[in-house]
Amino acid sequence: MKDFSQLEKKLGLKFKDKDLLMQSFCHRSFLNENHKLCLGHNERLEFLGDAVLELVITEYLYKKYPDKPEGELTNWRASLVNAKKLSEIAEELELAEFLLLSKGESKETGKARKFILADAIEAFIGAIYLDLGYEKSQEFIEKYIIKCLSEIIEKGLFRDAKSFFQEAAQEKVGFTPIYRVLKDWGPDHDKHFIVGVYLEKELVARGEGSSKQEAEESAAQEALKTKNWN
Repeated sequence: MKDFSQLEKKLGLKFKDKDLLMQSFCHRSFLNENHKLCLGHNERLEFLGDAVLELVITEYLYKKYPDKPEGELTNWRASLVNAKKLSEIAEELELAEFLLLSKGESKETGKARKFILADAIEAFIGAIYLDLGYEKSQEFIEKYIIKCLSEIIEKGLFRDAKSFFQEAAQEKVGFTPIYRVLKDWGPDHDKHFIVGVYLEKELVARGEGSSKQEAEESAAQEALKTKNWN
């Protein structure tokens, strides 16, 4: 079993309920292979942690930037709480070392791994909130997650590729991009899409993804490269 005391020491936290700490890293698949373990999986903690994370970040942005409009604050918050950013932070904190996964899930890489890590850091925040209170969870979020905000603002990382490409297209050529599904396959639970982005009748680029939104974002990123509008 993992030595969670090392994680506590590293992050300067001391849990009263060690099982709660362990549960925050326990993936549902692990319990399928360890039936005798008296522990729940981390999905409910993830649900709670997600809400705590949003509240802390929202409160911070509201107080820190009193003159910024709601839309801008919403974009900044979204850039901090998306799975990609959370998984990057989890990697930096080496939280992957403490994941409790089935043998199959432990071999997963790529997108599936990122989602597992993002869920785990949210569940961990939920556990901090329950065991140590709001202030401790706030301290953790500000220290390890909100710290990324300055770089996000400075580099414009809060702007998704679709929005950026639309603004550039309207400014440079006077057209609004149109997205069309060119191909899709797979069962409902595992769909895959190829989407094309057009400027009037010109197919500028294609993108792939496991949802239309993801494929559109990918297409917009490729279109920015194709047009050299980065």
